Order: sequence, then C-alpha cells, then structure tokens
Amino acid sequence: MPTNSTFRIIVVGGGAGGLELVTTLGDRYRNRDEVEVTLVDINHSHLWKPLLHEVAAGTLNSNEDELSYLAQSHWHHFNFRLGALGSIDREAKTITVAPSVDGAGEEYIPAREFAYDLVVLAVGSMTNDFGTPGVADHCFFLDGRNQADQFHQQLIHSCYAANAQADPLREGQLHIAIAGAGATGVELAAELHHSVRALVGFGLDRIDPQRDVRIHLIEGADRILPGLSERISHSTLDALERIGVEVHTGERVASADPTGFTTASGTRINAEIKVWAAGIQGPAVLGQCDGLEVNAINQLIVKPTLQTTHDDAIFALGDCAACRLEPASNQFVPPRAQAAHQQATMIAKSVASVLRGRPLPTYAYKDFGSLINLSKHSTVGSLMGNLFGRQSGSLAIEGWFARMAYLSLYKMHQIAVQGVIRTALLSTANLLTRHSKPRLKLH
Repeated sequence: MPTNSTFRIIVVGGGAGGLELVTTLGDRYRNRDEVEVTLVDINHSHLWKPLLHEVAAGTLNSNEDELSYLAQSHWHHFNFRLGALGSIDREAKTITVAPSVDGAGEEYIPAREFAYDLVVLAVGSMTNDFGTPGVADHCFFLDGRNQADQFHQQLIHSCYAANAQADPLREGQLHIAIAGAGATGVELAAELHHSVRALVGFGLDRIDPQRDVRIHLIEGADRILPGLSERISHSTLDALERIGVEVHTGERVASADPTGFTTASGTRINAEIKVWAAGIQGPAVLGQCDGLEVNAINQLIVKPTLQTTHDDAIFALGDCAACRLEPASNQFVPPRAQAAHQQATMIAKSVASVLRGRPLPTYAYKDFGSLINLSKHSTVGSLMGNLFGRQSGSLAIEGWFARMAYLSLYKMHQIAVQGVIRTALLSTANLLTRHSKPRLKLH
C-alpha cells in the first residue's frame, strides 16, 4: 500500500455482492483515513434481485423493501456516487461516470472522473434476447426494479381495461407468456398465478381467472430449470401443472409480435403480455473497458483471484464475471446470489491482503443448494451437504421447511448489509403491519 497517499477503492455496482462488499469495507476501515471506499451505481437504492419477480407480480412493494445507497453509505462509512460506469482508463487508473439525465432527457449531473488504486466491477447482468426478432419491441425484461415496476403497471392496466370493456376479450388479451424457464421464469409464473387471481378478487368481477387468464412458460430445453437437478425440475413441473400453468418444453421462441410468440417448430402462443427471461449477458460497457478480456456473452474473464486477466488492479464479481469452477474446467460459476455473496466475502479479504502486501486468496465456489419459490403454492429445492461444513451430497426439501430456508436467504443478505439488530427490527415491523394493508400492490 502506498505510504504517502489514500488507497482508493471503487466498487461499481450496488447489487447483492457489491453492496455487501462496500458495507464490509466501509465498516472495517472506518477509522483509517488512508483508505477510502466508494460505491458507484446508476440507481438511488438497492433491491435484492431475486425479489424482482415478486415486484413484477405486485406481491412485493418495491418502495417498502428498497434500501437507499446514500443512507447506507452514511451508516457504514463509504462514499456513494450516483451514475453509470462510462469508461475506464487503465493507464491513468481512473473511471469515468456517465452523465445522469432525468425523465425528460435533461442532464442534471455531468460526467465525472474518479481516480482509483483498486476497482471492483459488480455491475451484474442484463437479459440476453439473442437477437430474436420482435423481442426487444414487444417483451418486458426484469433486469432491475424499474422494469419490474413497469411490468406490474402494465399488468394492472390490462386487467382494469379488460374489466371495463364492453366487447368480449380478444384471444390472448389476458394471457401471459414467459420465455425462459430458469429460476426467474418459473418463480414469476407461479407468483403471477397467485397475484392475478388476488387482483381480480378485489372487485374486477367481469374477469373469470379460470376462463380469461392463462400463463404460458416456454423453455427451449427438454425440461424446465435445466441448470438444476432433474428432481427439482420434475417437482417444480408437477407443482406448476397442478395450478394450471401451461408449460411448453423443447420449444425455442423464433419471434415475438404484439399478440404473442411463434416458436421454431411453428407453434403459436397467443399472449399480449410477454416477458423474456431466457439468458443473460454482461452490460455492453464491459466490452469497452480499455481492453479488458470478455467472453462471448460480454462477461469479464477473471482469474481464480477474481482479478481480470489483463489488469490486477481490477476485480470482478457476480453475474458480470466469468469465473471457472476449476482452473482447467470449461464450466463456470453459475450466476446466483450465493456466488456473489461468496465472492464479495473473498474480495474483502483480498483488499486486506493488498494493503498488507500479501498473496491474494483464490476463489472456490461452494454450492449450498438451490431453492425455487412457487409463491404460496410450494417451495422446492435441495440443500448441499457442505452447508453443514461437510461434503455429503444433497438433501431434497419441499414445503414449509423449504419455504423457511428460502426466506432465510434474504434474511442473510439483509444481515450482511444492515446488521442483525436492524434486520430484526424490520422483520418485526413487517409482521406487525402485514394485516393492516393488502397483500398485493393494487396500483
């Protein structure tokens, strides 16, 4: 570490891993003037990404569960700078933050430049539409809170309009088609099945959910949740079919238009409300970061230390990083919240090693299992043996116990960024007020 200057750490991206990292570093170096920690993010607040499907369905109010970055920076002793990453100058060791503009397109914060000694890129991922015709124009994406809110608004408007119109509903008018049966698509399908029926139950009495509302889940692979075990896939499929979700496997979407999807086999799926959840890619800016190495889907390629291959002063974590499971393996760490949490924990240790001039630790992914939340209908998944400190295979779980395990994941994230006491107070407040308001956001 330089002895004559402040060591400047910049974390770009306040998702699960990025926010946990700056919180840890801010608290750790709060009394050390020679270490400065800064978070850069395009948004004003943080919402845990695995909750976005609940925001889209209206079963979670994003305004109540968001966490202000500015408040978090004040409480945990780091700086917050609003804006999106514009570019990196590796020779000068500076990042440029793009201008911020308002809803009318007016610039209210100009571009700025910040010097760094160490940068961590944690900008997450965005949906990959693979250039499929019509998808960008006619589908919703769930990459962030604003998009989830927009989908929810469209869902509300569509239901109100259908309830008010004098003419019979158009074919597919209240049908919802979700392309991609990974965790996001599956959980969204189950959440929407519950929320649409709850919405209609508040007084939209001209809509018959059984007759008018259909939810389609489309997957190109031969089973849903292709990245998880067959047992989880089959259990989830059984649960979805019990509630009436129409699952189409082995069907690749070839095009989208205002009234539905057409698959490569020629199958037509009529649905005026469409969501694309089929694959991820790194944000475009990563391919423009002064020559840093990226893979075919624009993720930064990193070494086992999570340093980028062309610059040891730049680290990457989470969905934007391509990290091999083993040094010689062609398999990569999956884009899951547990991976981002583990990587943030390790990079916090790496910062301490850099400051002390010691060798850096290397990352080894620990799979603690997978859980799929199917709203009020069910939760299915598995817990790995190494969750209990030993390698002993996986434990299949379902129902109430699985639901509690799923909820604990969010609580663990809350504890990591807000501490035990604040998390306990927030949880208590939610329990005390849950019966004083609708369980569904109706506007």
